[in-house]
Amino acid sequence: MPPPRSTAARVAAPQEGCFALGRPGGETSVRDAGGKRRNREGGAALLLAMLTVTLVATLASAALWQQWRARVVETAERQRVQAGWILTGALDWARLILREDARGNQNSGNADHLGEPWAMPLEEARLSTFLAADKDNNADDILPAFLSGEVRDQQSRLNFLNLVRRSGSGAQAAAEVSVPDLEAFTRLYQLLNLPQPELDAAVEALRLTLQLGAQDPQPSPTALPPSKLAHLAWLGISRASLAAMEPHVTLLPERTPVNLNTASAEVLSASIADLNLADAQRLVTDRERDPWRQLSDVARTQPAIASRLQNDRHDVRSRYFEVRGRLRLDDAVIEERSLVVRNALQTRVVWRERFTSR
Repeated sequence: MPPPRSTAARVAAPQEGCFALGRPGGETSVRDAGGKRRNREGGAALLLAMLTVTLVATLASAALWQQWRARVVETAERQRVQAGWILTGALDWARLILREDARGNQNSGNADHLGEPWAMPLEEARLSTFLAADKDNNADDILPAFLSGEVRDQQSRLNFLNLVRRSGSGAQAAAEVSVPDLEAFTRLYQLLNLPQPELDAAVEALRLTLQLGAQDPQPSPTALPPSKLAHLAWLGISRASLAAMEPHVTLLPERTPVNLNTASAEVLSASIADLNLADAQRLVTDRERDPWRQLSDVARTQPAIASRLQNDRHDVRSRYFEVRGRLRLDDAVIEERSLVVRNALQTRVVWRERFTSR
């Protein structure tokens, strides 16, 4: 018979049994912790891979965008340069026509009228039709470009700067309103139903501007002297009035007479005192059949207005012309306007402006 165990032995036995029974559970907990660690490591690797792919895709997209943008900029710059050369060529072509017209007028004594080659507008035509197509130059591969243009006689209009006469220089400089020219502009304003106070205020502002500009070198509160028709807004001319005046008024750097061969009926009626619009329209019809070669021809064929013609305000020849070119290139339209002055056989560009529309 075995000896009886002590109380300590009886207490230790159950603890040993419990420990043995708990080992399998302890081993399972260790395995579960290791699996969780492996899952976390796998998730981190997947996230890192996704971030890497995203970064690479972003960099690739940025590179493609930069390449596309560079190509667009290069195309636009190429079109701009090509358009500039084409419009410059069109301007040179117009200057050549004006010079040859001056040469013909010198030889024949003809005047400037609307039946001459310079007055014929160039309708829109495709540039590729003027290019020779060969095996190395296929017109079908050329970017579609269409050119049109015209030459307008600026002396067929009333010159706004004629309204003020300047004399003297320095402290002796003076600027005075030209009464005959103011009367002509007043008649034009009445024909166009424009407000007369607007004209009076603009004329006074122009006189003051030119007066101070000639006498006082210091900055003044007056507007800058206008050089283009749109600049008349500086003198208080409204946008609506400018739009109505545009076909009949111009701004030239010196006093100029009206060319009776090219002026509209409204300008004829305004520049010749007591000539109503109906009689002016008859003058336009008469000159289309037989343009006047000298101012004396106008007085001879139109005796009713002979006494109202003045050599310093009327003529049958012109020196100032506006050359307009319009290039339609792909989906962009580029326009250019140039003021050209002709002295004998010399043609000089006074100013050029270019703008783009779509």
